[in-house]
Amino acid sequence: MKKRFDRLIAVIALCLATVAIILNVMVNKAPETFQPLYKVEISRIEHELSDGREVSAADYDNIINITADDGSGSLYDSQNEYVIRSINGRLYRIEYKDAHSDRNKGLAVIINISALLLFLIIMGILLYIRHSVIKPFSHVSDMPARLAKGVLAEPLKDNKNNYFRKFTWGLDMLREKLESSHARELERAKQEKLLLLSLSHDIKTPLSAIKLYSKALEKGLYTDREKQRQTAGSISEKADEIEGYVAEIISGLKTDVMTFEINNTEFYMSQVMDKIKIYYSDKLRELKTQFDIEPYNNCMLSGDPDRLEEVIQNIIENAIKYGDGKNISVSFSDEEDCRLITVSNSGCTLDDSELPHIFESFWRGSNTDNRKGSGLGLYICRQLMTGMKGDIFAEISGGLMKVTAVCRKC
Repeated sequence: MKKRFDRLIAVIALCLATVAIILNVMVNKAPETFQPLYKVEISRIEHELSDGREVSAADYDNIINITADDGSGSLYDSQNEYVIRSINGRLYRIEYKDAHSDRNKGLAVIINISALLLFLIIMGILLYIRHSVIKPFSHVSDMPARLAKGVLAEPLKDNKNNYFRKFTWGLDMLREKLESSHARELERAKQEKLLLLSLSHDIKTPLSAIKLYSKALEKGLYTDREKQRQTAGSISEKADEIEGYVAEIISGLKTDVMTFEINNTEFYMSQVMDKIKIYYSDKLRELKTQFDIEPYNNCMLSGDPDRLEEVIQNIIENAIKYGDGKNISVSFSDEEDCRLITVSNSGCTLDDSELPHIFESFWRGSNTDNRKGSGLGLYICRQLMTGMKGDIFAEISGGLMKVTAVCRKC
């Protein structure tokens, strides 16, 4: 990127130099469209002298002096521009000044100075952009690709550049987040593997006993009724033991599948709703879905504004995915010290009996219809709202699916 910008600077410098040269040529070589005044005045002087009238240079604006030949040979000695005219058999030196030429020279000087100043200003701006924008950006431009490839251990150097300080800080936060998530995934995978290995080893003992008892019964080794009853009881006992191990596996898998960092603070609700309005107004307009956010009284909430934005986004994305695409609206209400934010969408086909399960992890309702999804969206919403000391619930009313986030006021 720096090389391309350097080439751009060179091209701009060449263009400016070319323009300056062209302007100078135009000023110095421009064709005269009128007779210069000094030539007109010289013609008048010739005419008056030929008529025998007295002529004075003071009567003319562009004539400096009029000298008749006195035979001394000094007629051609002058520092000024002049012409020699023969009038009535006598030579005259008429000295003049060319105001048009002086004006062109002054204009050329002004153009050259202006072009030089413009060149220096533009080059200064370009060099500043190169030093303050292009060069710092080139240091972090490959960081997203490196993060995508899993290069997480290398921290970003502190960037004191005002333009990219926040960007660099955000990238380093993303790197740390990915690194910690990767470490948690590895630790979780390790714990799950150890759990499964341990429980599978523990299951083998009662399972082997069950197999031995069942073979003994199958072959009729126990003819005594009492012995058969004891064997059946042992099989049932071992089955209960296996069932306990299976319950332990299920309990381990039902633990929280994700952890979240929540920075609770105080913020105005408009900070979140303004971003939601800007993003989804354009997106839903393209999808031809009517999107309404009813007027609200702004208030200060307690929680994490970024996480609340994520909650509302997840709810709206669910409304887009599982609604009929006709209408999505956001409404507000107050209860005690809480502000309730409700997202409603038309076209709800979820059964009322499924409502208690929609916030469970990996649960998907009967209305999914082979739509892609992980079943974690609303589960994440519940975890985030719990972390912000709030709540979330859902209801079905009049064919509308309504999901409400309960946020605490300050």
